[in-house]
Amino acid sequence: MVMKKRILFLVLFLGVVIVVTQLPYLNKFKVKGQFNLKTFSSFEELKSYLSASKEIAPHYNDPYSLLRRQYGLTTESSPTKTFALEDYSRTNVQVEGVDEADLVKTDGEFIYVGAAKNITILKAYPAEEAEILSQITLNGTLNGFFISGDNLAILEGDFGASYETLLATTSIKVYNVTDKMTPVLERNVSIDGYYFNSRMIDDYVYTLINSPAYSSDNEVILPRIYIDDEVEEIPASAVYYSNVSDQHYVYTSVLALNVHDYNQEPTHAAFLLGATRSLYVSLDNFYITFPDTTPFYTLPWQRSFIYKTEQTFIHKIHIENGEIDYIASGKVPGYVLNQFSMDEYNSHFRIATTIGHVARTSEQATSQNNVYVLDINLNIAGKLENLAPGERIYSARFMGDRCYLVTFRKVDPLFVLDLRNPSNPKILGQLKITGYSDYLHPYDENHIIGVGKETVAAEEGNFAWFQGVKISLFDVSNVNEPKEVAKYEIGDRGTDSLVLRDHKAFLFDKSKSLLVLPVSVAEIDESKYPDGIPPNTYGDYVWQGAYVFNMSIEGGLVLKGGITHSENDTDLTKSGYFFSSPYSVRRTLYIDNMLYTISDRKIKMNTLENLSKVNEITLP
Repeated sequence: MVMKKRILFLVLFLGVVIVVTQLPYLNKFKVKGQFNLKTFSSFEELKSYLSASKEIAPHYNDPYSLLRRQYGLTTESSPTKTFALEDYSRTNVQVEGVDEADLVKTDGEFIYVGAAKNITILKAYPAEEAEILSQITLNGTLNGFFISGDNLAILEGDFGASYETLLATTSIKVYNVTDKMTPVLERNVSIDGYYFNSRMIDDYVYTLINSPAYSSDNEVILPRIYIDDEVEEIPASAVYYSNVSDQHYVYTSVLALNVHDYNQEPTHAAFLLGATRSLYVSLDNFYITFPDTTPFYTLPWQRSFIYKTEQTFIHKIHIENGEIDYIASGKVPGYVLNQFSMDEYNSHFRIATTIGHVARTSEQATSQNNVYVLDINLNIAGKLENLAPGERIYSARFMGDRCYLVTFRKVDPLFVLDLRNPSNPKILGQLKITGYSDYLHPYDENHIIGVGKETVAAEEGNFAWFQGVKISLFDVSNVNEPKEVAKYEIGDRGTDSLVLRDHKAFLFDKSKSLLVLPVSVAEIDESKYPDGIPPNTYGDYVWQGAYVFNMSIEGGLVLKGGITHSENDTDLTKSGYFFSSPYSVRRTLYIDNMLYTISDRKIKMNTLENLSKVNEITLP
């Protein structure tokens, strides 16, 4: 009896040891969130799942419908010397240490410019010696690139590579640019599908790709990865899925590639959840969101659908040194505006959403706005709901224990939210002014920059007419009474800025009191309206370029001047829209005391001191 007890104890002890030692492995697949993701046991199970989903939702008879809506269909050289400075601007990103792909990058001496199917490498510093060194020509469409040391990672889309997968593949091409005059292609890794987004953390580029689960002849397929001459199919056993899929039959694949170690194999994971709509990335985790787009008939006798998003699914993926591990899943009511509506802080995930319908009259509007705080397993820990009924979120920014939220329909409420207690978020204060902000950027811990549009309230209906581009500086030191302490309006109705849609076009440096943004200016000829200008009147385009401001708490916003690339008005107006012109300034950056403005056809170099021109290069 004693011997049997000892044997039983030994078996139990060994079992405990085995479980404990395997916990890191088991936890990679153990989900504690609001619902679980599973992996398929076989390709046959995957086919059965898709077949059953089609029977549940037969109106999704076109597996490519969502993707169509979302994407639309040398000389002898020697190594160059290095004089790179530390005083230069980087890409404007959401999270420090998490780089975002762009069409312009600099390392403080060289500038890399992408346009159409080319990337041009230029020696940029000093400005007086600027020159073109080389150009890389691509076969497909340029989606953006990263520069890390002497490695250039290019994200390229090819819409004619694979008939089975909607004629699309996405490639990550790594060039060694130690010799800037002779870039050398070191790696070429491709995967089926359309490029969605990417990030770079340390040595690794993480890329998200959407691809259909059906071929053009309606056969179930799996994503494939192409490395040099080898093809690898992602097995069904590595595909995550959920019974709450949005029924669009689209894979989202995550591919991690080391851009410094050319011999390290890429890692990957795939999710059969529909096409990713939004992405937030911290130093440790990816959060990918999928809307639950519920279709319903407009009227019982009509055969058309309206898609409404009543909730958003969130999936958390841990990333570390190229490893990709699924962690948890959750969901919140409403839909997400963009990446700035999400944030990770102190092991919690915060997300701002809008739910319902926005209309011009209060009687028709059903929208409301919400902020949710989720725990480490994506369970809702706290919430603040029904903010600004009848309006929708135009911009959001999480900063530490606070969230700044702009909603809009007729006036612009800037909300200051307290998130110190994750289980009990609350409103600290709000400011109502005309206009709204599409983008919020921290000035310091007590001040926020907003870029959006000025507005004029409509005489009838609960809405407002957009006017010129508006830059605001908000003082939130008194959280209960935020104030707009400075503002500047550019142009009339029709004036636009890329910053309203792309935060990477925004250049700000507090230490230099520098704010720069590309704008296309529209102005109204008042002589055409002797009886007064109606608020819905558009101006005529008169100028495109970069507006350069001095910005400080003491001095507010002071326009230093503008820099344009157009030789004459026809450079811009012949395209019909200023940002469509190859002479439209799209990005700006600085190196030392020099401001560089960049369009598809030119780079101009002007001093920051007085904007005097130093040099100009015409791009091929």
